[in-house]
Amino acid sequence: MNFDIPSELVAYLRELDEFIAREIQPLEAQDDNIRFFDHRREHARTDWDRGGLPREEWEALLAEAKRRADAAGHYRYPFPAQYGGRDGSNLGMAVIREHLAGRGLGLHCDLQNEHAIVGNNISFLLMLEYGSSAQKVAWIEPLAAGKKIFGFGITEPNHGSDATHMETTATRCDAGWRINGEKTWNTGIHTAEADLIFARTSGKPGDGEGITAFLVPTDVPGFKIEEMLWTFNMPTDHGRVSLTDVEVSNAAIFGQEGRGLQVVQHFFNENRIRQAASSLGAAQYCINEAVTYACSRKTFGKTLASNQGIQFPLVELHTQCEMLRALIHKTAWMMDTYGAFSVSDKVSMCNFWANRLCCEAADRAMQVHGGLGYSRHKPFEHIYRHHRRYRITEGAEEIQMRRIGGYLFGYMQQQAPKGVSVR
Repeated sequence: MNFDIPSELVAYLRELDEFIAREIQPLEAQDDNIRFFDHRREHARTDWDRGGLPREEWEALLAEAKRRADAAGHYRYPFPAQYGGRDGSNLGMAVIREHLAGRGLGLHCDLQNEHAIVGNNISFLLMLEYGSSAQKVAWIEPLAAGKKIFGFGITEPNHGSDATHMETTATRCDAGWRINGEKTWNTGIHTAEADLIFARTSGKPGDGEGITAFLVPTDVPGFKIEEMLWTFNMPTDHGRVSLTDVEVSNAAIFGQEGRGLQVVQHFFNENRIRQAASSLGAAQYCINEAVTYACSRKTFGKTLASNQGIQFPLVELHTQCEMLRALIHKTAWMMDTYGAFSVSDKVSMCNFWANRLCCEAADRAMQVHGGLGYSRHKPFEHIYRHHRRYRITEGAEEIQMRRIGGYLFGYMQQQAPKGVSVR
């Protein structure tokens, strides 16, 4: 049993750091782009006159960073080599995402909108897995380059975790299908050319079968962005949309008719392990910054670090990071070895604990830094406000624990090769 990170991955982290120093940090520093990351960040990023949407110059800066990363061969790391990637693994992505987040706030990795120089482009991977031939022709290359996105419309105003009870329906018509319903928390919908709408096509509420995914153009008649939802961390790219007699052809079906939940589950497992790694990296960053400050800040004639009241909470958080890191690496390796659905319980463990840990670490870093930590001149409030979201949006932590309990008590079964133990 070897717990070392593969040597080629260690070398790649150095390559990424060199690219950041050479290309990304100078871009971050020019033309006052630092305003998007210093104490002015929320105001600089938010177009308050356009309903709280991201400012166009902010999104243009992110696009330029992605363009440079793609040109340097980094953005597509997890993609198959035939699409310009490096055949990156889940383990590789977990290590990389932790590393980037662990560097702190910057243009190399801004988790507020899932931006990173190594793309976590789940939409592209889903297109490879479930897209039709025609959909792949239209979407593969622009998705791979980060130039085109589609939204993800599963959550509804009255249904979140209980997705099988969704009220959006698709019924057959002359054109193919007529969709009626409403979706909310559609991330990126303000620039998306399509929305992946999940609708019930057969069965009854609560059935896992009978839900179909449709790739619906956002400019089709009857599709409307009703509002952009303001959040704890602005700007907002989360929209509520309505679909009124929206007609699409059979060619809009993404994956198999009635098997839309399979798409959802694939998205969740791969995305959650990577997001957990990012939360771990952000948590470790907060701890490291708090330790550094405690070693230099003097009160009552001695450093803060000499007080056990400062030491012990950070010791506990640091210990949890070490344990979580081991579980994330193990889980990612098992996903690579046995498949994305083989360790669903462990993915949930990683995800809910990482998100909670990050919030606790950011809160502790604020406390150690005192008034300065509470201010926007330090990044901890930004990290807290963003990662607080993931305790809900990546599957509420209660749902994650319920999922773990289902496997632990035998109500659910892991999907793993016969004869392979996943416990």
